[in-house]
Amino acid sequence: MSPLEMIVVLLAGLVAGTINAVAGSGTLVTFPALLAVGLPPVTANVSNGLGLVPGSFAAVHQYRHELRGRWREALGLARFSAVGAVLGAILLLALPAEWFRYVAPVLIAAALALILVQPRLSAWVAARRAEGLAGNRHGLPLGIGLTGIYGGYFGAGQGIVLFAMLGTALPDNLQRVNALRNLYAGTANAVSALVFVLIADVDFRAAGLIALGAVAGGVLGARIGQRLSPGALRAVVVVVGLAAIAQLAL
Repeated sequence: MSPLEMIVVLLAGLVAGTINAVAGSGTLVTFPALLAVGLPPVTANVSNGLGLVPGSFAAVHQYRHELRGRWREALGLARFSAVGAVLGAILLLALPAEWFRYVAPVLIAAALALILVQPRLSAWVAARRAEGLAGNRHGLPLGIGLTGIYGGYFGAGQGIVLFAMLGTALPDNLQRVNALRNLYAGTANAVSALVFVLIADVDFRAAGLIALGAVAGGVLGARIGQRLSPGALRAVVVVVGLAAIAQLAL
């Protein structure tokens, strides 16, 4: 990896950490960056997952006050994300690498679709809360576990799904919902990363560069929150995601 490529990966980590703290889908920035510097798709995916872990928990730390008095309940649900992430990571490593090359563009396209409909999802969440329909948490363990499986396998768009699910199931303010989203997505990333470190081919230099950028981005994203232009942010992520699909298709 040349010095210029290292800078590209570092900056991708910074942008991804910021995006993950605010809304999720930072993988749509870092994964294409790792492909661009020559990493194979599966190696890029596992290195990306490991690299984004510190940024996720930097964001959780910034949101810690939102979870005051709720940590026991929050961590209790996090175990479902952890179990799901183990299953997702095992699926990624057990299935042929060629499968991921074909599946990844589909997953990226699905994540891009979520990015595009996110404003409607947010409006739907707000409408349900205004009508007093939030608060049915019976399906939360299953939902968190399923998003954990997806997070362990690939993860782009995991945060958006979590936000919609938690926002409709919990009668909490949306800042607390965002704190929980960061916690559960971070748990899935951390647990799957542990599996990858033990048994997968990880590019630790790439993961380290992403981690450095993601920590700064996680703090920055948690602080600036809604100050970012949502439309501009979505546009950047969509363009990068389309570039990744094109690269995987070549």
